[in-house]
Amino acid sequence: METSLSIVAFLLTIVATAVMAVTAAIQGVRQGFDPFGVVVLAIVTSIGGGTLRDLLMGTTPVFWLIDTTYLVTAVPVALMTYFLSKTYGERDGKRLRFLLYLDGIGLALFTLVGIQSALVGSLPMLSVIVLGCLTGVAGGMFRDMLCGLQPAILKQDLYATVSLIGGTIYIVSREWIDETTSLILAFIFMITLRSFVVFKNGQRKN
Repeated sequence: METSLSIVAFLLTIVATAVMAVTAAIQGVRQGFDPFGVVVLAIVTSIGGGTLRDLLMGTTPVFWLIDTTYLVTAVPVALMTYFLSKTYGERDGKRLRFLLYLDGIGLALFTLVGIQSALVGSLPMLSVIVLGCLTGVAGGMFRDMLCGLQPAILKQDLYATVSLIGGTIYIVSREWIDETTSLILAFIFMITLRSFVVFKNGQRKN
């Protein structure tokens, strides 16, 4: 059981790392960062939530110091996104909307990653859900703070709430259905709700 959870957590973390590196690169371009600044921002965004999780769980060295796969993933993805984003341009706010929708995917993925890691550590269920939320929201929060922006978690856009509810759905549903279905169910819920919030916020601004 622990072996399968570890494999799932690893795969989810790789995908989530790439997704959050893309969001960081897009935000970095929007804020006028150079390629080096974008790479630093992408690394902090990609590993921030997992680092906080490991420190709270007492897992040291933290995951990215042991396995550099995450850094090797974040850096080229960030650079590629930087140059593509510079070429694409703002295009009437489409780049920002793409960032927000993609950030919802990263939030969902890292929430599930945090939960998977906490389950391996055999923590109480409430602690598992909280750690999942912290893992999900911390990277985006660090990104926004480094860019001089108000973190989404402090706004009325259900950012942390999406993570908490999604994590709860996963924890509860895995008691009744298989692991894969539980993951998919929680993931779909989180990205659907987050996308709905982003869409409604966009409508209010138009």
